[in-house]
Parts: sequence; structure tokens; C-alpha cells
Amino acid sequence: MSGSDQILGVYLSPTLDLQSLYGAELERADPDIAVLRPEQIDDPARVRFAVCWLPEAKCLAAYPNLELAMSIGAGVNDLLGNPGLAEGVAIARVRDPHQAALMAGYAAYEVLHVSRGFAELAGSAAQARWAPLPMHAPEATTIAVLGNGTMGAAVTKALRALGFGLRVACRSTPADPIDGVTYCTGPEGIIEAVTGARFVINILPLTPATENVLDAALFAAMARGGWLVQIGRGEHLNEADLLSALDSGQLAGATLDVFRKEPLPADHPWWRDGRLRITPHIASDSIPSVVAAQILSTVRELRDCIPLSLGVERARGY
Repeated sequence: MSGSDQILGVYLSPTLDLQSLYGAELERADPDIAVLRPEQIDDPARVRFAVCWLPEAKCLAAYPNLELAMSIGAGVNDLLGNPGLAEGVAIARVRDPHQAALMAGYAAYEVLHVSRGFAELAGSAAQARWAPLPMHAPEATTIAVLGNGTMGAAVTKALRALGFGLRVACRSTPADPIDGVTYCTGPEGIIEAVTGARFVINILPLTPATENVLDAALFAAMARGGWLVQIGRGEHLNEADLLSALDSGQLAGATLDVFRKEPLPADHPWWRDGRLRITPHIASDSIPSVVAAQILSTVRELRDCIPLSLGVERARGY
């Protein structure tokens, strides 16, 4: 193809240099597909797709013939309902199998860190104090996993392999259930899963039905002194309800990797709250070569009028 015949895309992110992350892989793989920064594009009408991370509405609206917006992550809540994205524009997302393994490792680490008392042990070691803690059988600890997509299933599998008791809240019982795991479905599935649980791990997709799902009622249903691992979306968490649950002792603490506003402002009080373990949205990430390959395959499907393998159903939100 000549330059004018290339399928042209644009990188759109106010926080990440997407071209630095993926440009080399994309250019090397397919000369018929070009992705440029906004300032490199002479004719916005030629742009057919956008590679996105948290794009601003005005940036999306600048391309009148946009056919596809593709998120470099698993979440697309920054695209669904974005006023800059026309209703007819297809939405797709990356599904990196490595992300699931990374997410599972993060969740397992947090559960083990808390359940085995490693913070207390580190404090004892710093004082040269030999102070072993009592141990409990993993199966005596109930963990509720909210969500059973690729990420949720990987987390459940990893924790089950460590011997923990698992309940999973999901839309429907999976075709390949994991032995020993209880699946809680239907409208009451979430509250059923969390009732009496020592740990709740949230990996739900963000939809109108799941916004603020981590609220006072959910925390009250957990075992007293429980722990939240929040690796879904920032909008899942009712922040005031979390603080109330911490202050009352209903929750002993929480691990927070995602926030309503990211980066979490330096003056936010959560940084100094010893009951919280905070990480900067790193529970998992996509491998650049995998992201680039999936961008290319999705754009080719768009070009060839093939249903998008990584497409998102707007009505479901994922």
C-alpha cells in the first residue's frame, strides 16, 4: 500500500506515551498499518482507529471517521459512555494471558502477607525478636472472589491451589468449575459469596450494576476483622464506607491498587493510613509485544469486516 492507502490510527492517552511502548512492535510487524501521535497526523479524517488509555473526550471527537477505539488494558470504562466516542464506533480491549497470571500472583501475595502475619514478623525481626505466630490451616480461611472472567478465574485457581476455601460471585456457573470452589450466582451472588469471608478480592468489570458495589452492606457481611483486596476499578469502592468499616474494626485493613483518581494525589490521606496497603495500579500489566499483536489483529479484522475477536459488548460493558 502507498502511504495514503495505509490504515491510519492514532495514539490517545493523556498519561502514557503509547508510541514509545508499542510503536516499534507495530511498525516492524505490518507496514500497511500506521499509528501516529495526534501531532503527527495531517488529516484527522483519515484516522480509522485509536489506541487508547484514558482518552479525553475532546481528543476522540477530533477524528470524524473513527471506526474503532481499542483499550490497551482489560478495562474499557474510560471508553464506554465517553461523550467523545460516537455510538457506532466499535470498542475492543486487550486480553493478555500474562495479565491473568500476574493478577493471580498479586492477589495470592496479599492474602499470604496478611494471613501469615508477615508484617508483624518483619516488625519482630527489626527488633531482633524471635516471635513465631500461630498458624491456621488454609482451608479454614474463606476467600470471596468477585468476578470470574479471565482474571478472576486465574486468581481463584491460584488460591485454591494454596488450599484456601473459595467462593466466587459470577453471572453464571462456569462450564469448567474448579473442584472445591463454590460458585454464587444470580442477584444475591455477591452478598452470598462475601458472607463470613475473611478476604474479599474484587475483580469485577465496571458496569452500572457494579459501581459502588464495595459498600457498607458488603463490608458488614464479611467476617469481623476481614481484609479487602481491591484490584477491580476505582469506581467499585465506596470510599466513605471503607473508612467507616476500618474505623469500626469490621475491616482490619485493605489492599488498594486502583482508585477513582489516578495517580492518587500525593496529599491524599490514604498514603499515611497504616491500615492500607497501596500500590500504583500494578496488580498486572500487559506485555508490549502481546498488546501490539492484538492491536494488529483487531485492526485487520476491522479492515476485512470480520467480527472483532476482542470486541466489547457495549450493553454488558465488557
